[in-house]
Amino acid sequence: MRIAFAGTPEFAAVALDALHAAGHEIALVLTQPDRPAGRGQLLQASAVKQRALALGLPLAQPRGLRLDGRFGEDAASARTALERAAPQAMVVAAYGLILPAWTLDLPPAGCLNIHASVLPRWRGAAPIHRAIEAGDASTGITIMQMDAGLDTGPMLLQAPEPIGAQDTTATLHDRLAALGGRLIVQALQDLTAGRLQAVAQPTEGVTYARKIEKSEALIDWSLRAPVIERRVRAFDPFPGASFHCGGTMVKLWRAAPMPWPADAPAPCPATVIDAGKGRLAVACGEATVLELLELQRPGGRRQVASAFVQGQGLPGWQVGEMLEAPPAEDPVR
Repeated sequence: MRIAFAGTPEFAAVALDALHAAGHEIALVLTQPDRPAGRGQLLQASAVKQRALALGLPLAQPRGLRLDGRFGEDAASARTALERAAPQAMVVAAYGLILPAWTLDLPPAGCLNIHASVLPRWRGAAPIHRAIEAGDASTGITIMQMDAGLDTGPMLLQAPEPIGAQDTTATLHDRLAALGGRLIVQALQDLTAGRLQAVAQPTEGVTYARKIEKSEALIDWSLRAPVIERRVRAFDPFPGASFHCGGTMVKLWRAAPMPWPADAPAPCPATVIDAGKGRLAVACGEATVLELLELQRPGGRRQVASAFVQGQGLPGWQVGEMLEAPPAEDPVR
């Protein structure tokens, strides 16, 4: 099938690879403009752009697609490119730009979106993160016919994916990306054969996966330990859960809830419970305790707790002491 493709990050690049390997004619690839990245803030091409260039595919990078918007010139150029490409369908995966009506209406078969959840649960920008944070036992991929709403279009195909107890956003992302690639190839096969049937999303069970903000990274020790542990996994690799100790911002990459004796007085949240050579633990809300298993100092690498403690240590990390709150003006990095 002759298609256009719109996507930006690695999740989308995996799907682009799958479509190319399946023999589809990719007449045009849309991806976001190059962005500054890294300490040097040098312009960096998106994962999709890098893959498109490697495959020798036609490429466009409009800053916007609204013809009456700020980047109307870019939008008009993109529209001309799409009209010349004359795709039968457009595949969209984590593109990052809202598709206006003219884009949705241009391909005869419409726009098919690869969404990383089992809709209608976790519509929105961060479905993988929010599924882990919420403690969901499973998630999946939905191939959806796009409409003007936010992930509200009819469903074409779905496939589940379990969420393991140790899954992070990084590990779950990779499995879902591969599943999305397989499912979109199947969807286009079914579309060509006339077997693809659209089903309206249920009106019940709708949840929204709001965008992850850096401000969410700071650990709130008043929450229960299992909640914090899920957030640690959900925020790996971005933005990374963190806390202040001795004037140092420490990243926490792996943790585990610990039991607390039912007959013992509940410690105040943020109190250091264990500061031994191989174990670090902090009191959390509702008489729960979190063991810190993998940490990272600024500029350092991730280390298991025993290696972390054997290094420079943490000023102020003493049993009975409370972890400090960060200064109000100190941004979470």
